[in-house]
Amino acid sequence: MPETEPVRGQDLSVVIPTVFVLLWSSGFIAAKTGLGSADPITFLTLRFALATLLMLGVVLIMRAPWPTTWKDVRHYAILGLMMQAIYFGGAWISMGSGVGAGTSALILSMQPVLTAVVAGRLLGETARPRQWLGLLVGFVGVGLVVEHKLWGGLGTPIGMFWSFISLLGITAGTLYQKRFCPRMDPRSGGLVQFIAAVVVLLPLALFLEEGRIVWTAEFVGALFYVSIFLSLISITLLTVMIKCGQASKITSLFFLVPPITALMAWAVLGETMSGMAIVGLGCAVAGVALVVVPPRQRTAA
Repeated sequence: MPETEPVRGQDLSVVIPTVFVLLWSSGFIAAKTGLGSADPITFLTLRFALATLLMLGVVLIMRAPWPTTWKDVRHYAILGLMMQAIYFGGAWISMGSGVGAGTSALILSMQPVLTAVVAGRLLGETARPRQWLGLLVGFVGVGLVVEHKLWGGLGTPIGMFWSFISLLGITAGTLYQKRFCPRMDPRSGGLVQFIAAVVVLLPLALFLEEGRIVWTAEFVGALFYVSIFLSLISITLLTVMIKCGQASKITSLFFLVPPITALMAWAVLGETMSGMAIVGLGCAVAGVALVVVPPRQRTAA
């Protein structure tokens, strides 16, 4: 029996990141699908309202521990502002403005680069010269894709801008969680985050949008998919992984998201990738790999 436990732990260390990457990538496809039937902030507010109800049920059924101090509640609410409202809000406004799911995922794949560089100052995770090189290569790759998409009329400058705002949101949220919420329970902590997101997004939806919703089967399916698989399951997996590992290592998973999302977008949404876009994607992935993958692993790969 003692010999089987390490194997089980090793299996989980592979299964959990794999499930996370697949769910996170598919979330872009579901969001893009649903955005055809609703305004982005309105759609996102509905999603977090539904996620709040579902997570409340999880917390009550599983008897998850509640935050012990108001200071913890405040930290979780701030985290929700970054990880939920800003990250998802920016991404969904971007895709609602015409930016493709694959392009949005590619821009957000720069998160591991920013996290690894910034974490050196905030969390004591040292940034090396090759990581700065990776930062340059990665941003060149993203720049190639963004420029090509804009010239091709596949997105708008304001849409790309919101993708970069989303990138800043999840990078700041990852670092904030690692520093200020290390003991956060993903169930009760996630509930606080969803409530904070609804409180912030609902007024914006009421005052900035017309509240357009077309209640089709496709929209309802997308709403439940992002509420359950992205909000409950994916965010819980990400929270657990951040608690258990270095911030820069955990976010290295995100460099797998753009190619998987691009493949899904091609198969489901009919989005195409030109030669220039593929070159840019390759540069972005290489840049992220330089930042987050240790030298021995890069050689083996």
